[in-house]
Amino acid sequence: MDLIDIGANLTHESFRHDFDDVLARATAHGVGKMVITGASKEGSEHALTLARASGGRLFATAGIHPHHAIDYDDDVDALLRTLASEPEVRAVGETGLDYHRNYSPPDVQRAVFERQLQIAVDLGMPVFLHQRDAHDDFIALLARYRDRLPAAVVHCFTDTREAMLDYLALDCHIGITGWICDERRGNHLREFVRDIPANRLMLETDAPYLLPRTVRPQPKHRRNEPMYLAHIRDEVAKDRGESVEALSEATTRTAEAFFGI
Repeated sequence: MDLIDIGANLTHESFRHDFDDVLARATAHGVGKMVITGASKEGSEHALTLARASGGRLFATAGIHPHHAIDYDDDVDALLRTLASEPEVRAVGETGLDYHRNYSPPDVQRAVFERQLQIAVDLGMPVFLHQRDAHDDFIALLARYRDRLPAAVVHCFTDTREAMLDYLALDCHIGITGWICDERRGNHLREFVRDIPANRLMLETDAPYLLPRTVRPQPKHRRNEPMYLAHIRDEVAKDRGESVEALSEATTRTAEAFFGI
């Protein structure tokens, strides 16, 4: 069963010199399809371009990351609506709140998050969500819209068990990355990843970020890429007490259903 990487930043400049090789290595390591994250105006447009040229192997999201919320205006809103209407775009986002660095003011982040949630409501699309150090505000806003959204995934989940349970109570999906492979900061995820229902769990690399520390030898360039998704799958399967085959099938079926792949 081929895996699906639900969150890969393949528009990142580090992939420009060997993009085709990256896809070939993903295939060789059992990753059949990938969803390219759109996190800015230009990034969302680029993600769609790559997906269109892939022959049905790549899909895209369209959104504005909270770091870039300060750049959001009516023109960007209109563009996202246009992009999200294209068949290759399968979710609105990456959108949410990030108070860790506050590259955009929190009040601006909240307003832009709501505007993108409204796009998803209007178009009947899932949302691809980001949250860091903003759980209370994030879940309060999400709860206002959740019953009008077909689906929602909290991407790159690194938070507490209590936060996870809050998201599951809103019938959200959870995306797990190589953070769980990091013995310095991800061990807490190992303690409760088994509590995510199989039909709510998906896997992602967040490439080129978060290279799994279980990769041996570690590449000198430290760039993550979709070929390493199996390392995440293996750790999650071990922590859940499942076979890699069972987890591969479950996460792939869940991703197919979520993104309509």
